[in-house]
Amino acid sequence: MHAASRAALAQVESHLDSALSGADNAVAVAAQVGTELFDVVEILDGDRGLRVAVADASASADLRTGLVSDLFGGKVSDATLEVLKDAVSQHWSTPRELRTGLVELGRRSLLRSAEQQGQLGQVEDELFRLGRILDKEPSLTQLLSDESAEPTARRGLLASVLYGKVTMITEALALQVIGRPEHNPIDDLAHLAGTAAELQDRTVAHVVAASDLNEGQQAKLADKLGRIYGRAMSIHSEVDPSLLGGMTIRVEDELIDGSTTGKLARLRSSLV
Repeated sequence: MHAASRAALAQVESHLDSALSGADNAVAVAAQVGTELFDVVEILDGDRGLRVAVADASASADLRTGLVSDLFGGKVSDATLEVLKDAVSQHWSTPRELRTGLVELGRRSLLRSAEQQGQLGQVEDELFRLGRILDKEPSLTQLLSDESAEPTARRGLLASVLYGKVTMITEALALQVIGRPEHNPIDDLAHLAGTAAELQDRTVAHVVAASDLNEGQQAKLADKLGRIYGRAMSIHSEVDPSLLGGMTIRVEDELIDGSTTGKLARLRSSLV
């Protein structure tokens, strides 16, 4: 996303957060806004002329917001309409980046709904776990990424896998990712899990350990990393027995390799 679009998205996100935090029945309002924003994106995806018109920087903001009001007024909730008007009044570098921004706003709304229900941490973990499952099931991931298949078919396949196993918000977000991917399912789910962590003011530490870490071990690791980096940490852990022992930890672009295989590799290098 270009700088202008990033600034536009940040502005609308700030307004969205304020509106949702002050709404009556915030759980339902946030969920409805998220769902309706995805519906709007689907309409924009099917109408290139409309997509260009609502992002046309040569037209006045009043003209763009008026167009949105005429098209969606009475068809979406007042809260969703206000988000749409706010979004199209901003300057976006391209129509595609406005569309991407609306997807991000829809996802954020659903995550805020989970937050209001006290489920944001659970949703974060479920999204991360689902991404790991897909990473280990390439045949399933290939089916879910098949662009020749109808989005409804891909969503139906994933829904059958998820039914009864995750929260409603996790399922809604995952189905949106499959039906309307930005990159690929695994990366999109990882991005969503990271966004959920950010909304809790946490930084993600990706941990690969030789054996499974229990909750106590994860808590101790999060506390230790928090002291090192000076901010709260969210542990996303998975198991890789090939490490033989220890673990690797990635925080943003920094990798800490404390695995047995890593230590052996460094020892071999020192002996050469």
